[in-house]
Amino acid sequence: MIISRRRLREKVLQILYAYELSNNSLDLMFDELLQEVSDEESKEFVKSLTLLTIKHREEYDEMIKQVVKNWEIERIAIIDRLLIRMATCEMLHFPEIPPKVSINEVIEIAKRYSTEQSDKFINGVLDAILKKLKAENRINKRGRGLIEN
Repeated sequence: MIISRRRLREKVLQILYAYELSNNSLDLMFDELLQEVSDEESKEFVKSLTLLTIKHREEYDEMIKQVVKNWEIERIAIIDRLLIRMATCEMLHFPEIPPKVSINEVIEIAKRYSTEQSDKFINGVLDAILKKLKAENRINKRGRGLIEN
């Protein structure tokens, strides 16, 4: 069964959330949450996004701190933090995914899984991070429709 990228991102969120709270084995979580995912490309997307998000967590949290002045990162809802990290990871490490797609996807997921104001908050934070990354020339996207001015 082919599963949409949004559903795959929701699975990444579930894995990251469980990992954040329990520090359980990622392999066990992958096995459990990817049972219904049959194609290898989808499994690889989930694993890559999860592992890269965890690997670069401190860097992404630092970016969040820089754009969310006067807020301690611990006060940001955990789901929001995870979604911001995921989208930042996609913007930096997935050259085939346009930044606006990454942002829009996590905003839609936030509407389903987080607080009433989360979508607006996440959008503002990610827009600021994207602007900063563009200014630092760190956005490396390939293909038609991936680069916007």
